Amino acid sequence: MHRLPMNDTLALVLAGGRGSRLGPLTDSRAKPAVPIGGRYRIIDFTLSNCLNSGVPHVGILTQYLAHTLVPHLDNWSSFSLSRGATLRRLPARSEGQYAGTADAIYQNRDVIRTLAPSYVLVLAADHVYKMDYAAMLAEHQHCGATLTVACMEVPLQEAVEYGVMEVDGGGRVLNFVEKPQAPCPTPERRDSALASMGIYIFDTAFLLQALAEDAVCAGSTRDFGRDVIPAAVASSRVHAYRQSDSRDAGRQAYWRDVGTLDSYWRTNLEIVDGAVHLDTDDAAWPIHAMRGVVAAKTARVNTHNGCVIFPDAQVEAGSVIEKSVVLPGARIGGGCVIRNAIIDERCYIPPGTAIGVDPACDRSRFLVSASGVTLVAPAMVYRKRSAGSHPIRL
Repeated sequence: MHRLPMNDTLALVLAGGRGSRLGPLTDSRAKPAVPIGGRYRIIDFTLSNCLNSGVPHVGILTQYLAHTLVPHLDNWSSFSLSRGATLRRLPARSEGQYAGTADAIYQNRDVIRTLAPSYVLVLAADHVYKMDYAAMLAEHQHCGATLTVACMEVPLQEAVEYGVMEVDGGGRVLNFVEKPQAPCPTPERRDSALASMGIYIFDTAFLLQALAEDAVCAGSTRDFGRDVIPAAVASSRVHAYRQSDSRDAGRQAYWRDVGTLDSYWRTNLEIVDGAVHLDTDDAAWPIHAMRGVVAAKTARVNTHNGCVIFPDAQVEAGSVIEKSVVLPGARIGGGCVIRNAIIDERCYIPPGTAIGVDPACDRSRFLVSASGVTLVAPAMVYRKRSAGSHPIRL
């Protein structure tokens, strides 16, 4: 399928969610603003894909702690403008909040009507991936769909966390269920399901009609996955677009939902792992980091196990850090042992502290995920400080 220009497309990025599954990481910042991969914010992946795909207009729908994202978006706005694209922030208008993902787009229908694009690309701001939306648009047009949903195969046991599609041999979506208790497997592999990536291309007229109908539906939760897409499947042609790796058509593309502590921790390590098909420095498809955030470094602190340590974090001599993520402004004293952990911004870890060594001790002080990743946030360090400990600097 040939790539099509996107000059008649508007991208709307959903960036207003609370991100509660990330715990304290989103207590004081919007989820899309969370640092990741040593030099990025989570939203940088979606915005880079828009810029690289040639999307001329991008709207970012903000809500929760939007002020923590604004300076970063201001940098993005200037950067995008210099490359011929416009980026605007779209805060919630109705009583200060969006009722759901569909309502967020519905509240901005005047923007859609003013720009009058033929297509609207709806995206999430909390996924890590590289994707050419122009190739997806080409398939959308070729199939004659009114809505195209990007999808990927996931293990059947994980599919309960996604919108799951049943498709025919031509890729037409026959059924769509959000977070099903019993996911429908793919025809090719009974141990996997076809899951939505949260990336949608709509014909504009169809989108506006679908949103208007949903807005007056008494039983609707105003959500794309729960309401709008199932209704579209029943009334129109919905197509499933299977994203493949740009360097290997037979390989599924890299895509991560960083909605949990475990996925966030794992994705950080994968971003700097050369074995993963996610080259963020690829000149043909770069992931852009805005000014004020410099290049990542893979740490080797008295160990051969790499970590993601942001450039303005500090690790004093004699500490051993293994498979951990140390965010900007964190400081780790000398002689510490830290394994499988996330150290949040502004944390000070006193000399000689052990984290990720004694699970029971960690659970009494910090937040430990289901798979054993320990999150240390500033409030936790301050709360658990003993009278004789090194001063806590927050």
